Amino acid sequence: MLYLVTMESLEMGMLPAQQQVQMIEHLVIPSVEAMTKLKAEKKVLAGGVIAGTRNGVAIIEAASNEELGKLLLSLPFWGIAKVDVTPLESWESRLLLTRKSLEQLKATL
Repeated sequence: MLYLVTMESLEMGMLPAQQQVQMIEHLVIPSVEAMTKLKAEKKVLAGGVIAGTRNGVAIIEAASNEELGKLLLSLPFWGIAKVDVTPLESWESRLLLTRKSLEQLKATL
């Protein structure tokens, strides 16, 4: 299954500089490293950081909702980002459904 995952960074601007440093060292950098590793493993098929922001998007492939949940929960940013997941239907699957629908429609003529 394919999923569109959007990650919105929570605002850190109000935190003292020392806490920001700790968050970047212990959460942000390890999360980006983890996403890079997942891309190398072909779990993340595409995505990146939205230019000019601290927010990101990814197309992730997982066998099930549970596998995706486990993957996301393992990422260090889980506690500092708002994550939204949208299941995707493949183009191939949509093509088959559309052709079947067309045949059914033609049969009614």
